Amino acid sequence: MLDSQHVPARNGLDHPRGDSANALPSRRDLRASSKKKRGRATAPVPRIPESAYPASRVIVVRRTPTKIQRKKGSSVLTILAVVGLFGSVALPAYAMAPQADADTGTLAAAKELGASITVADDVTIEATERGAFQATTATDLKSQKRTAAMAANYAAYMESGAREKGDDYPWFSELSNNQGGGLSPLNYFYRECVDFVAWRLNRDAGSTSAPFLYDWSYLTPSGGNASQWKSAWQQHGWQTSTTPVAGSVAWYPYNHVAYVKQVNADGTIVVEDYNQAGMHQYDIRTVPANDAPLYLYAPPR
Repeated sequence: MLDSQHVPARNGLDHPRGDSANALPSRRDLRASSKKKRGRATAPVPRIPESAYPASRVIVVRRTPTKIQRKKGSSVLTILAVVGLFGSVALPAYAMAPQADADTGTLAAAKELGASITVADDVTIEATERGAFQATTATDLKSQKRTAAMAANYAAYMESGAREKGDDYPWFSELSNNQGGGLSPLNYFYRECVDFVAWRLNRDAGSTSAPFLYDWSYLTPSGGNASQWKSAWQQHGWQTSTTPVAGSVAWYPYNHVAYVKQVNADGTIVVEDYNQAGMHQYDIRTVPANDAPLYLYAPPR
């Protein structure tokens, strides 16, 4: 139990409880005194009220305000970041995209400033020289296709050996009707049976160049099909027979005609024709004399 008349003082010294003049200064008094020396104003130190406990035993806790420490340069960085943010927003739209052509950007800037561009009268622009070039037209393509088809016809004709077999038809490589070909000088379609037979009639008559003695207008003016040749002969009053002779025309009712090259003693005949099998090629064969139901003799001229 503490003595109410006498208590031990700090630092091991004794002093009366009420003798404030001889009391040692506290830590608070020392701090206050130090602040005054540095020129800083301090709040008055509250005195500890008299109590049953000695002053040396009373502890007053004071919370020091927390200071916010900032790193050097943080304020400068913050200001620069804000300025950069507003600066990027203020940039024009084209400043954010790459320019494909520097000249284009220069012209656009000049137009915005109201500048005008003038060109001297003596300025000349050299024309670019281009090499000669001609596009292939539809006519050219058609001609190329025609030439290629004729070359194929020629190759097929030579491979068939028609010349060695006795063919002398002059238009053997021309395009047939199904190939887009036209009419021969005899006014029948090229490489058809009627054109070949008309050629042979002319050849036998000694007419091998224009003007030909026998053509469509003279032989079959009412039509060019082989099926019409019989009626054309009858209308002209030209001779027909069931007996074949060399130089006559073998007429077939299935729309075909052939040239009788020779009559054999054994009752057979040799006939020549074109397109007998639908291939628009020359053919020669030996058949019975009654192979055709009617023979048309060469017309007079």
